[in-house]
Amino acid sequence: MSHDVNTESADATQAEGPVRGTLGGGRILLIWLAANLVVTTLLTGTLFVPGVTFAESALWIVVGTVLGACVLTLIATMGVRTGLSTMALTKGSFGLRGSIVPALSNLVILMGWSWVQAMLAGISLDYLIFSWTGFTNPALFAALCEVIVVLLAIFGHAGIAKIEPWLGIVILGFMAYVFISAFGQHSLSDYLAIQADAELGMTGLSVFDIVFATAISWTVLSADLTRTARTPRAGATGAAIGYTLSTVLAMLLGAVAISYVLLEGNEAIPFDPTVVIDAFGAPLAIVMFLSVMATNTMVVFGMTLSLQHAFPLKKPLPFVPTALGLGIVSVIGSTWLGLLDQFTTFLSTIGALFIPVFAVMIIDYYVARRGVYDRDILRHSGGKYWFAGGWNIGAILTWVVGGATYWVLAFVWLSPIGAALPTVLVSALVYFVWVKATGIRAEAGARSQHLAEAA
Repeated sequence: MSHDVNTESADATQAEGPVRGTLGGGRILLIWLAANLVVTTLLTGTLFVPGVTFAESALWIVVGTVLGACVLTLIATMGVRTGLSTMALTKGSFGLRGSIVPALSNLVILMGWSWVQAMLAGISLDYLIFSWTGFTNPALFAALCEVIVVLLAIFGHAGIAKIEPWLGIVILGFMAYVFISAFGQHSLSDYLAIQADAELGMTGLSVFDIVFATAISWTVLSADLTRTARTPRAGATGAAIGYTLSTVLAMLLGAVAISYVLLEGNEAIPFDPTVVIDAFGAPLAIVMFLSVMATNTMVVFGMTLSLQHAFPLKKPLPFVPTALGLGIVSVIGSTWLGLLDQFTTFLSTIGALFIPVFAVMIIDYYVARRGVYDRDILRHSGGKYWFAGGWNIGAILTWVVGGATYWVLAFVWLSPIGAALPTVLVSALVYFVWVKATGIRAEAGARSQHLAEAA
Protein backbone atom coordinates (compact mmCIF):
# COMPACT_ATOMS: atom_id res chain seq x y z
CA MET A 1 0.00 0.00 0.00
CA SER A 2 1.25 3.51 -0.74
CA HIS A 3 0.66 6.44 1.60
CA ASP A 4 1.00 10.17 1.21
CA VAL A 5 3.09 12.06 3.76
CA ASN A 6 0.07 14.18 4.62
CA THR A 7 -1.90 11.15 5.78
CA GLU A 8 -3.79 11.83 9.00
CA SER A 9 -5.46 10.01 11.84
CA ALA A 10 -5.33 6.20 11.78
CA ASP A 11 -4.06 6.08 8.21
CA ALA A 12 -0.87 7.74 9.41
CA THR A 13 -0.06 4.70 11.45
CA GLN A 14 0.22 2.70 8.24
CA ALA A 15 3.08 4.78 6.87
CA GLU A 16 6.51 3.20 7.16
CA GLY A 17 8.23 6.54 6.66
CA PRO A 18 7.76 9.97 8.22
CA VAL A 19 4.29 11.52 8.26
CA ARG A 20 3.70 15.26 8.17
CA GLY A 21 0.84 16.10 10.54
CA THR A 22 -1.84 18.75 10.12
CA LEU A 23 -3.92 18.43 13.30
CA GLY A 24 -4.20 21.07 16.00
CA GLY A 25 -3.73 20.51 19.72
CA GLY A 26 -7.48 20.30 20.36
CA ARG A 27 -7.89 17.44 17.91
CA ILE A 28 -4.91 15.57 19.39
CA LEU A 29 -6.44 16.08 22.84
CA LEU A 30 -9.71 14.54 21.67
CA ILE A 31 -7.89 11.57 20.12
CA TRP A 32 -6.13 10.84 23.42
CA LEU A 33 -9.27 11.49 25.44
CA ALA A 34 -11.21 8.97 23.38
CA ALA A 35 -8.42 6.39 23.27
CA ASN A 36 -8.07 6.08 27.03
CA LEU A 37 -11.72 6.41 28.07
CA VAL A 38 -11.98 2.65 27.87
CA VAL A 39 -13.20 -0.04 30.25
CA THR A 40 -9.70 -1.30 31.12
CA THR A 41 -8.70 2.11 32.48
CA LEU A 42 -11.94 2.38 34.44
CA LEU A 43 -11.60 -1.11 35.90
CA THR A 44 -7.96 -0.46 36.82
CA GLY A 45 -9.36 2.09 39.27
CA THR A 46 -11.37 -0.69 40.95
CA LEU A 47 -8.14 -2.43 42.00
CA PHE A 48 -7.23 0.14 44.65
CA VAL A 49 -10.10 0.48 47.17
CA PRO A 50 -10.23 -0.95 49.85
CA GLY A 51 -6.55 -1.93 49.52
CA VAL A 52 -5.85 1.73 50.30
CA THR A 53 -8.23 4.49 51.35
CA PHE A 54 -10.24 6.41 48.79
CA ALA A 55 -8.21 9.58 49.39
CA GLU A 56 -4.89 7.76 49.04
CA SER A 57 -6.13 6.06 45.88
CA ALA A 58 -7.08 9.42 44.35
CA LEU A 59 -3.72 10.96 45.29
CA TRP A 60 -1.61 8.22 43.70
CA ILE A 61 -3.83 8.05 40.62
CA VAL A 62 -3.06 11.72 39.98
CA VAL A 63 0.67 11.47 40.82
CA GLY A 64 1.21 8.29 38.77
CA THR A 65 -0.72 9.66 35.80
CA VAL A 66 1.13 13.00 35.74
CA LEU A 67 4.59 11.42 35.96
CA GLY A 68 3.65 8.73 33.43
CA ALA A 69 2.30 11.43 31.12
CA CYS A 70 5.73 13.10 31.20
CA VAL A 71 7.31 9.99 29.66
CA LEU A 72 4.44 9.59 27.21
CA THR A 73 4.66 13.21 26.11
CA LEU A 74 8.43 13.12 25.57
CA ILE A 75 8.05 10.11 23.23
CA ALA A 76 5.01 11.67 21.55
CA THR A 77 6.98 14.86 20.85
CA MET A 78 9.73 12.80 19.21
CA GLY A 79 7.06 11.50 16.85
CA VAL A 80 5.84 14.99 15.94
CA ARG A 81 9.37 16.36 15.42
CA THR A 82 10.46 13.48 13.18
CA GLY A 83 7.18 12.18 11.75
CA LEU A 84 8.02 8.62 12.84
CA SER A 85 6.03 6.06 14.82
CA THR A 86 7.19 4.87 18.24
CA MET A 87 8.69 1.61 16.99
CA ALA A 88 10.40 3.35 14.06
CA LEU A 89 11.98 5.78 16.53
CA THR A 90 13.61 2.89 18.43
CA LYS A 91 15.94 2.43 15.45
CA GLY A 92 17.79 5.56 16.54
CA SER A 93 18.73 4.17 19.95
CA PHE A 94 18.56 0.37 19.56
CA GLY A 95 19.91 0.21 16.02
CA LEU A 96 18.33 -0.56 12.68
CA ARG A 97 18.21 -4.26 13.57
CA GLY A 98 18.17 -3.94 17.36
CA SER A 99 14.77 -2.24 17.18
CA ILE A 100 13.33 -5.72 16.68
CA VAL A 101 13.59 -6.13 20.49
CA PRO A 102 11.10 -3.39 21.42
CA ALA A 103 8.99 -4.16 18.33
CA LEU A 104 8.44 -7.80 19.33
CA SER A 105 7.94 -6.77 22.97
CA ASN A 106 5.30 -4.35 21.75
CA LEU A 107 3.61 -7.16 19.83
CA VAL A 108 3.43 -9.25 23.01
CA ILE A 109 1.99 -6.37 25.05
CA LEU A 110 -0.59 -5.43 22.42
CA MET A 111 -1.65 -9.06 22.12
CA GLY A 112 -2.19 -9.14 25.88
CA TRP A 113 -4.26 -5.95 25.71
CA SER A 114 -6.35 -7.37 22.87
CA TRP A 115 -7.12 -10.45 24.95
CA VAL A 116 -7.99 -8.51 28.10
CA GLN A 117 -10.22 -6.02 26.31
CA ALA A 118 -12.01 -8.72 24.30
CA MET A 119 -12.69 -10.60 27.54
CA LEU A 120 -14.18 -7.48 29.14
CA ALA A 121 -16.32 -6.79 26.07
CA GLY A 122 -17.44 -10.42 26.07
CA ILE A 123 -18.34 -10.32 29.75
CA SER A 124 -20.30 -7.10 29.23
CA LEU A 125 -22.13 -8.60 26.24
CA ASP A 126 -22.75 -11.81 28.17
CA TYR A 127 -24.34 -9.76 30.96
CA LEU A 128 -26.77 -8.18 28.51
CA ILE A 129 -27.62 -11.45 26.72
CA PHE A 130 -28.15 -13.23 30.04
CA SER A 131 -30.45 -10.48 31.30
CA TRP A 132 -32.53 -10.76 28.11
CA THR A 133 -32.48 -14.51 27.41
CA GLY A 134 -30.97 -16.38 30.37
CA PHE A 135 -28.15 -17.74 28.17
CA THR A 136 -24.59 -17.24 29.38
CA ASN A 137 -21.20 -18.12 27.88
CA PRO A 138 -18.65 -15.31 28.46
CA ALA A 139 -15.79 -17.14 26.71
CA LEU A 140 -17.90 -17.56 23.56
CA PHE A 141 -18.92 -13.91 23.56
CA ALA A 142 -15.30 -12.81 24.16
CA ALA A 143 -14.23 -14.79 21.08
CA LEU A 144 -17.09 -13.34 19.01
CA CYS A 145 -16.14 -9.82 20.11
CA GLU A 146 -12.55 -10.42 19.02
CA VAL A 147 -13.69 -11.77 15.65
CA ILE A 148 -15.56 -8.48 15.12
CA VAL A 149 -12.47 -6.56 16.23
CA VAL A 150 -10.21 -8.39 13.75
CA LEU A 151 -12.62 -7.71 10.87
CA LEU A 152 -12.82 -4.04 11.83
CA ALA A 153 -9.02 -3.86 12.07
CA ILE A 154 -8.73 -5.10 8.49
CA PHE A 155 -11.60 -3.25 6.88
CA GLY A 156 -12.78 -0.49 9.19
CA HIS A 157 -9.88 0.98 11.19
CA ALA A 158 -10.07 4.37 9.46
CA GLY A 159 -13.78 4.68 10.19
CA ILE A 160 -13.28 3.66 13.80
CA ALA A 161 -10.61 6.35 14.20
CA LYS A 162 -13.03 8.97 12.89
CA ILE A 163 -15.90 8.08 15.24
CA GLU A 164 -13.79 7.31 18.32
CA PRO A 165 -13.52 10.96 19.51
CA TRP A 166 -17.31 11.26 19.35
CA LEU A 167 -17.67 8.01 21.24
CA GLY A 168 -15.33 9.52 23.84
CA ILE A 169 -17.74 12.42 24.30
CA VAL A 170 -20.62 9.96 24.79
CA ILE A 171 -18.58 8.07 27.38
CA LEU A 172 -17.78 11.34 29.17
CA GLY A 173 -21.51 12.01 29.42
CA PHE A 174 -22.17 8.60 30.92
CA MET A 175 -19.25 9.03 33.32
CA ALA A 176 -20.84 12.27 34.52
CA TYR A 177 -24.06 10.33 35.13
CA VAL A 178 -22.22 7.72 37.22
CA PHE A 179 -20.40 10.38 39.27
CA ILE A 180 -23.69 12.22 39.92
CA SER A 181 -25.48 8.99 40.85
CA ALA A 182 -22.68 7.82 43.15
CA PHE A 183 -22.34 11.08 45.05
CA GLY A 184 -26.08 11.57 45.06
CA GLN A 185 -26.48 8.40 47.14
CA HIS A 186 -23.45 8.90 49.40
CA SER A 187 -21.56 12.03 50.41
CA LEU A 188 -17.84 12.57 49.85
CA SER A 189 -17.27 12.04 53.56
CA ASP A 190 -18.76 8.55 53.24
CA TYR A 191 -16.20 7.66 50.57
CA LEU A 192 -13.36 9.15 52.60
CA ALA A 193 -14.44 7.14 55.64
CA ILE A 194 -13.90 3.75 53.93
CA GLN A 195 -11.14 1.97 55.86
CA ALA A 196 -8.17 0.39 54.09
CA ASP A 197 -7.90 -3.40 54.32
CA ALA A 198 -4.26 -4.11 55.21
CA GLU A 199 -4.71 -7.82 54.46
CA LEU A 200 -4.90 -7.03 50.75
CA GLY A 201 -1.21 -6.06 50.86
CA MET A 202 -1.52 -2.85 48.85
CA THR A 203 0.21 0.47 49.49
CA GLY A 204 0.12 3.88 47.89
CA LEU A 205 3.27 3.04 45.95
CA SER A 206 1.64 -0.15 44.69
CA VAL A 207 -1.10 2.06 43.26
CA PHE A 208 1.55 4.36 41.77
CA ASP A 209 3.34 1.48 40.02
CA ILE A 210 0.08 0.25 38.46
CA VAL A 211 -0.92 3.74 37.30
CA PHE A 212 2.57 4.50 35.97
CA ALA A 213 2.66 1.16 34.12
CA THR A 214 -0.67 2.07 32.51
CA ALA A 215 0.96 5.23 31.11
CA ILE A 216 3.90 3.18 29.86
CA SER A 217 1.50 0.78 28.13
CA TRP A 218 0.03 3.72 26.19
CA THR A 219 3.45 5.19 25.42
CA VAL A 220 4.11 2.37 22.94
CA LEU A 221 1.54 4.10 20.71
CA SER A 222 2.24 7.70 21.76
CA ALA A 223 4.23 8.78 18.70
CA ASP A 224 1.82 6.90 16.41
CA LEU A 225 -1.21 8.79 17.73
CA THR A 226 0.51 12.16 18.08
CA ARG A 227 2.74 12.51 15.00
CA THR A 228 -0.30 13.74 13.08
CA ALA A 229 -0.05 17.01 15.06
CA ARG A 230 0.78 20.16 13.13
CA THR A 231 3.46 21.36 15.56
CA PRO A 232 5.43 19.86 18.49
CA ARG A 233 3.64 22.21 20.88
CA ALA A 234 0.22 21.07 19.64
CA GLY A 235 1.26 17.44 19.94
CA ALA A 236 2.78 17.82 23.40
CA THR A 237 -0.10 19.78 24.92
CA GLY A 238 -2.78 17.65 23.27
CA ALA A 239 -1.20 14.36 24.32
CA ALA A 240 -0.34 15.49 27.85
CA ILE A 241 -3.72 17.02 28.64
CA GLY A 242 -5.76 14.40 26.79
CA TYR A 243 -4.01 11.44 28.38
CA THR A 244 -3.90 12.94 31.89
CA LEU A 245 -7.53 14.04 31.86
CA SER A 246 -8.90 10.78 30.48
CA THR A 247 -6.84 8.57 32.80
CA VAL A 248 -7.57 10.51 35.97
CA LEU A 249 -11.29 10.64 35.19
CA ALA A 250 -11.55 6.97 34.20
CA MET A 251 -9.51 5.62 37.13
CA LEU A 252 -11.25 7.88 39.64
CA LEU A 253 -14.56 6.66 38.26
CA GLY A 254 -13.41 3.10 38.89
CA ALA A 255 -12.40 3.98 42.46
CA VAL A 256 -15.73 5.73 43.02
CA ALA A 257 -17.69 2.81 41.52
CA ILE A 258 -16.02 0.14 43.67
CA SER A 259 -16.37 2.38 46.75
CA TYR A 260 -20.06 2.83 45.95
CA VAL A 261 -20.47 -0.95 45.83
CA LEU A 262 -18.84 -1.20 49.27
CA LEU A 263 -21.04 1.55 50.70
CA GLU A 264 -24.10 -0.25 49.38
CA GLY A 265 -23.05 -3.29 51.42
CA ASN A 266 -22.18 -5.49 48.45
CA GLU A 267 -19.04 -7.51 47.73
CA ALA A 268 -16.42 -5.45 45.93
CA ILE A 269 -14.70 -7.72 43.39
CA PRO A 270 -11.91 -5.80 41.63
CA PHE A 271 -11.57 -5.73 37.84
CA ASP A 272 -14.98 -7.35 37.32
CA PRO A 273 -17.21 -5.37 34.94
CA THR A 274 -20.39 -7.10 36.12
CA VAL A 275 -19.97 -5.61 39.60
CA VAL A 276 -20.01 -2.08 38.18
CA ILE A 277 -22.76 -2.91 35.67
CA ASP A 278 -24.94 -4.29 38.48
CA ALA A 279 -24.51 -1.02 40.36
CA PHE A 280 -25.21 1.38 37.48
CA GLY A 281 -27.26 -0.54 34.94
CA ALA A 282 -27.21 -2.02 31.44
CA PRO A 283 -26.33 1.26 29.64
CA LEU A 284 -22.86 0.98 31.17
CA ALA A 285 -22.51 -2.50 29.64
CA ILE A 286 -23.34 -1.08 26.20
CA VAL A 287 -20.81 1.72 26.60
CA MET A 288 -18.16 -0.77 27.76
CA PHE A 289 -18.80 -2.98 24.74
CA LEU A 290 -18.62 -0.11 22.22
CA SER A 291 -15.52 1.45 23.76
CA VAL A 292 -13.67 -1.86 23.63
CA MET A 293 -14.68 -2.44 20.01
CA ALA A 294 -13.22 0.93 19.04
CA THR A 295 -10.01 0.77 21.08
CA ASN A 296 -9.28 -2.91 20.48
CA THR A 297 -9.61 -2.45 16.72
CA MET A 298 -6.65 -0.05 16.82
CA VAL A 299 -4.75 -2.44 19.12
CA VAL A 300 -5.04 -5.33 16.64
CA PHE A 301 -4.14 -2.96 13.81
CA GLY A 302 -1.07 -1.85 15.81
CA MET A 303 -0.02 -5.47 16.35
CA THR A 304 0.07 -6.03 12.62
CA LEU A 305 2.20 -2.93 12.06
CA SER A 306 4.59 -4.00 14.85
CA LEU A 307 5.13 -7.38 13.22
CA GLN A 308 5.71 -5.72 9.86
CA HIS A 309 8.24 -3.37 11.48
CA ALA A 310 10.01 -6.21 13.28
CA PHE A 311 10.80 -7.85 9.93
CA PRO A 312 11.63 -4.99 7.53
CA LEU A 313 11.96 -7.03 4.36
CA LYS A 314 12.37 -5.51 0.91
CA LYS A 315 8.77 -6.51 0.35
CA PRO A 316 6.89 -5.97 3.66
CA LEU A 317 4.74 -8.69 5.15
CA PRO A 318 1.31 -8.48 3.46
CA PHE A 319 -1.11 -6.65 5.73
CA VAL A 320 -4.28 -8.75 5.43
CA PRO A 321 -2.71 -12.25 5.84
CA THR A 322 -0.56 -10.93 8.72
CA ALA A 323 -3.59 -9.38 10.41
CA LEU A 324 -5.61 -12.58 9.95
CA GLY A 325 -2.83 -14.72 11.42
CA LEU A 326 -2.51 -12.47 14.46
CA GLY A 327 -6.30 -12.30 14.62
CA ILE A 328 -6.58 -16.08 14.96
CA VAL A 329 -4.17 -15.98 17.91
CA SER A 330 -6.05 -13.08 19.48
CA VAL A 331 -9.42 -14.85 19.13
CA ILE A 332 -8.10 -18.03 20.74
CA GLY A 333 -6.39 -16.10 23.55
CA SER A 334 -9.51 -14.06 24.29
CA THR A 335 -11.20 -17.19 25.68
CA TRP A 336 -8.56 -17.47 28.45
CA LEU A 337 -10.63 -15.59 31.02
CA GLY A 338 -8.21 -16.53 33.80
CA LEU A 339 -5.87 -13.80 32.51
CA LEU A 340 -8.13 -11.21 34.15
CA ASP A 341 -7.04 -12.57 37.55
CA GLN A 342 -3.42 -11.80 36.56
CA PHE A 343 -4.02 -8.25 35.36
CA THR A 344 -1.65 -6.59 37.85
CA THR A 345 1.08 -9.07 36.85
CA PHE A 346 0.40 -8.16 33.22
CA LEU A 347 0.88 -4.47 34.03
CA SER A 348 4.11 -5.29 35.85
CA THR A 349 5.33 -7.11 32.75
CA ILE A 350 4.64 -3.97 30.72
CA GLY A 351 6.68 -1.94 33.20
CA ALA A 352 9.57 -4.40 33.11
CA LEU A 353 9.65 -4.51 29.30
CA PHE A 354 9.11 -0.90 28.39
CA ILE A 355 10.30 1.43 31.15
CA PRO A 356 13.91 0.64 30.12
CA VAL A 357 13.04 1.10 26.43
CA PHE A 358 11.66 4.59 26.95
CA ALA A 359 14.49 5.57 29.32
CA VAL A 360 16.95 4.62 26.56
CA MET A 361 14.98 6.51 23.90
CA ILE A 362 14.74 9.69 26.00
CA ILE A 363 18.43 9.73 26.98
CA ASP A 364 19.51 8.94 23.41
CA TYR A 365 17.33 11.55 21.69
CA TYR A 366 17.15 14.44 24.14
CA VAL A 367 20.51 14.13 25.94
CA ALA A 368 23.01 12.42 23.64
CA ARG A 369 21.76 13.61 20.24
CA ARG A 370 20.22 16.90 21.47
CA GLY A 371 16.91 16.30 19.73
CA VAL A 372 18.24 15.38 16.29
CA TYR A 373 17.64 12.22 14.26
CA ASP A 374 18.46 12.44 10.56
CA ARG A 375 17.40 10.43 7.51
CA ASP A 376 19.88 7.65 8.26
CA ILE A 377 17.18 6.31 10.58
CA LEU A 378 15.09 5.48 7.50
CA ARG A 379 17.76 3.15 6.08
CA HIS A 380 17.68 -0.64 6.32
CA SER A 381 21.46 -0.92 6.76
CA GLY A 382 24.54 1.24 7.20
CA GLY A 383 24.72 4.81 8.45
CA LYS A 384 25.10 6.25 11.91
CA TYR A 385 22.34 4.07 13.44
CA TRP A 386 23.92 0.83 12.29
CA PHE A 387 26.19 0.57 15.38
CA ALA A 388 27.59 -3.01 15.49
CA GLY A 389 25.90 -4.95 12.69
CA GLY A 390 22.66 -3.05 13.25
CA TRP A 391 22.63 -3.49 17.05
CA ASN A 392 23.37 -0.96 19.79
CA ILE A 393 24.65 -3.34 22.45
CA GLY A 394 24.42 -0.68 25.15
CA ALA A 395 20.68 -0.22 24.57
CA ILE A 396 20.09 -3.98 24.69
CA LEU A 397 22.12 -4.32 27.91
CA THR A 398 20.20 -1.41 29.45
CA TRP A 399 16.93 -3.11 28.49
CA VAL A 400 18.03 -6.33 30.23
CA VAL A 401 19.32 -4.55 33.35
CA GLY A 402 16.25 -2.32 33.60
CA GLY A 403 13.80 -5.17 33.10
CA ALA A 404 15.56 -7.30 35.71
CA THR A 405 15.54 -4.36 38.14
CA TYR A 406 11.79 -3.91 37.80
CA TRP A 407 11.03 -7.60 38.14
CA VAL A 408 13.25 -8.06 41.21
CA LEU A 409 11.84 -5.00 42.99
CA ALA A 410 8.26 -5.93 42.15
CA PHE A 411 8.32 -9.68 42.89
CA VAL A 412 11.49 -10.78 44.68
CA TRP A 413 12.78 -8.09 47.05
CA LEU A 414 9.74 -5.85 47.39
CA SER A 415 10.92 -2.26 47.28
CA PRO A 416 9.56 0.22 49.86
CA ILE A 417 9.60 2.87 47.11
CA GLY A 418 8.00 0.74 44.42
CA ALA A 419 9.56 -0.68 41.26
CA ALA A 420 8.78 1.94 38.61
CA LEU A 421 10.84 4.95 39.65
CA PRO A 422 13.98 2.94 40.58
CA THR A 423 13.79 1.26 37.16
CA VAL A 424 13.55 4.63 35.41
CA LEU A 425 16.62 5.88 37.30
CA VAL A 426 18.70 2.71 36.85
CA SER A 427 17.90 2.44 33.13
CA ALA A 428 18.60 6.12 32.46
CA LEU A 429 21.87 5.99 34.41
CA VAL A 430 23.12 2.80 32.73
CA TYR A 431 22.43 4.13 29.24
CA PHE A 432 23.85 7.57 30.06
CA VAL A 433 27.11 5.92 31.14
CA TRP A 434 27.13 3.93 27.87
CA VAL A 435 26.55 7.09 25.84
CA LYS A 436 29.45 8.88 27.53
CA ALA A 437 31.74 5.85 27.24
CA THR A 438 31.07 5.29 23.52
CA GLY A 439 30.75 8.91 22.42
CA ILE A 440 27.20 8.78 21.06
CA ARG A 441 26.29 12.40 20.33
CA ALA A 442 24.83 14.76 17.75
CA GLU A 443 27.11 16.03 15.01
CA ALA A 444 28.39 19.58 15.37
CA GLY A 445 25.87 22.04 13.98
CA ALA A 446 23.14 19.41 13.54
CA ARG A 447 19.61 20.86 13.67
CA SER A 448 16.28 19.19 14.23
CA GLN A 449 14.28 18.80 11.02
CA HIS A 450 11.13 16.89 10.20
CA LEU A 451 12.22 13.84 8.23
CA ALA A 452 9.46 14.26 5.66
CA GLU A 453 11.08 17.55 4.71
CA ALA A 454 14.76 16.62 5.09
CA ALA A 455 16.79 16.49 1.90
